[in-house]
Amino acid sequence: MNNTTPIRELTLRGIIIGALITVIFTASNVYLGLKVGLTFSSAIPAAVISMAVLRFFSNSNILENNMVQTQASAAGTLSSVIFILPGLLMIGYWQSFPFWQTLLICSAGGMLGVVFSIPLRHAMVVKSRLPYPEGVAAAEILKAGCNDYVDENDKLQSNQIDSATGEAKDSGFRDILFGGFIAAAVSFATNGLRLLSDGASYWFTQGRAIFQLPIGFSLALLSAGYLIGIASGIAILIGTLIAWGVAIPVISSSLVVPEGVSIGSFAMKLWSSDVRFIGAGTLAIAAIWTLLTLIKPIIEGMKTSLRSLNSNNAGDVIPRTELDLSPKIVLLISVVMFLVLIATFYSFVADSGLSQVTAWGLVIGSVIFAFVIGFLVAAACGYMAGLVGSSASPISGIGIIAITVISLLLLFMGGLNGMLDSEQGTNFATALAIFTTSAVLAIATISNDNLQDLKTGYLVRATPWRQQVALLIGCMVGAAVIAPVLDLLYEAYGFSGAIPRPDMDPNQVLAAPQATLMTTIAKGIFSHKLEWTMIIIGLVIGAVVIVIDLLLAKKGSNLRIPALAVGMGIYLPPAITAPLIIGSVLSWIISSQVKKKAQAENADFATMFKPVERKGALIASGLIVGESLVGVALAVVIVISITNGGSDAPLSITSWLTPIFGESGLIQQLLGLLVFVVICALFIRRVLSAVKTR
Repeated sequence: MNNTTPIRELTLRGIIIGALITVIFTASNVYLGLKVGLTFSSAIPAAVISMAVLRFFSNSNILENNMVQTQASAAGTLSSVIFILPGLLMIGYWQSFPFWQTLLICSAGGMLGVVFSIPLRHAMVVKSRLPYPEGVAAAEILKAGCNDYVDENDKLQSNQIDSATGEAKDSGFRDILFGGFIAAAVSFATNGLRLLSDGASYWFTQGRAIFQLPIGFSLALLSAGYLIGIASGIAILIGTLIAWGVAIPVISSSLVVPEGVSIGSFAMKLWSSDVRFIGAGTLAIAAIWTLLTLIKPIIEGMKTSLRSLNSNNAGDVIPRTELDLSPKIVLLISVVMFLVLIATFYSFVADSGLSQVTAWGLVIGSVIFAFVIGFLVAAACGYMAGLVGSSASPISGIGIIAITVISLLLLFMGGLNGMLDSEQGTNFATALAIFTTSAVLAIATISNDNLQDLKTGYLVRATPWRQQVALLIGCMVGAAVIAPVLDLLYEAYGFSGAIPRPDMDPNQVLAAPQATLMTTIAKGIFSHKLEWTMIIIGLVIGAVVIVIDLLLAKKGSNLRIPALAVGMGIYLPPAITAPLIIGSVLSWIISSQVKKKAQAENADFATMFKPVERKGALIASGLIVGESLVGVALAVVIVISITNGGSDAPLSITSWLTPIFGESGLIQQLLGLLVFVVICALFIRRVLSAVKTR
């Protein structure tokens, strides 16, 4: 390849391709989020699709591919705003999703998420040791799938020949395909054919106390656990044990399981209605502590950005890979988005019947709240995503914290101006709390994804400011898609507590679990019926974990217990935390085996471990890719099926297997467990095959 080839990054064709991918991923994520309360990270599938399309253009390169996935992943992630927005229909304040209000609240919040995370890039991406599992995986996909790379002199070089040996270079694409095909096949058998279970649980009681031994079989989460490492895995395990080894048994021991209800269903209800708030409390204090520890590096990041601007003015040459959007542009975007939010909130408040003074006070207060909390949330979410990945980062936990705080503020303000004296005023205050939280959640979702994308860009030597522009474009495109898709799904199926027509099939209603939970919290605060005990317990647990972690750090221990990871272990369902923990154990097993081999051969561990580390990252990336792509494809199939009057499991073969397997699902669980164990063994064996022996 000619070294003088100009580097094309942010191109018109890339923007168009990214926009098309955006529409597909946003619609898929909106549907899945409303149905099961989970969304998928779209960065890796977008990178794969981008490479497939741009291969038809002879002058495409790795940086252009990176820009496409950056844009598409931002929009796909922004769809997580549906974790709160449907609450406005559930309380009857909206009858549909107004296009302009929905567009502006999502796009303004998303764009603020981009600019708020710019000062964090240097501190949390360049200087931090956070693993960023999905960001690293996406970078490995791009490196292995593209025929070029950017060297330290900013020249495109061929990715096919090893400059040291002159031989064909192992791109690692076979390892990615290995993981991808396995994960795709398992995901299709699990979520498509329903031949395998996606998890298993063993429930038992000791007296009245209920216990659970859970396991999830997601290969993408297993891979994320492998990438985050054993320390974070132990912290998540501690949180899971607090939830399911202490809290659930203690609470259930004083209650009686209702007749006709299984102990599993009863325990899960206790977890979602009580114990999850312990996790929210732990996440809250951990997020605040994380922010305090990040104040110094955030300030340093801002200083670096300002120095870049001053150096530009002085004519000094700044490395392309260090150029963020300038502080002037960041400030300009922030001011414009502030004004957009003011106009949007005023249009929301205008029909409330409040006086102009009260209305404007609520508008200004809500926008300032969204701004301030949004910046704090950007740092916390960026850290959480860097720790465990975007998919496993508990965005809904941030939503719970935000809606609790804004509801308390509005409760105080309403008591002063008489807004809560009527049922209509209380309903409006609840709606305003939900709408404000929507802005905060839009900021949170993008900052949760943004730093992953910037980590990918850092690893492939992309230009940060161009990535940030791509993220801004992705926010605008994604925001334009969300309202029409929400309206379509609402009219077709309805949401829990919000059905547009009385003759609709209740079995087809979308549960929208997070929106239901956050709406319940807001209504509970304004009716003075919210249970605070669990949140306070969570705050105490978080504080204790922070003190323990500080003591470990003071003693110089290699083992650390991040409070955020403990909070996630409490807050996330065990089907998600279990494979994360198992994946982290696999990383420890592999590292230990390499260390033993190095000691036996009197070799340098770091040198011996480097190819093992690379091979593990590539296979893990493939597992994430395979499951993500099948998840997107199945989401499209499911939406088409339901739209045409079919079921939400159109490819399921369980009805054929029932006469053989029975209706308990035990055979599917055992098959799922067997496949999961075999894949774990294959993973360890293939990764360790990279050990270089004498």
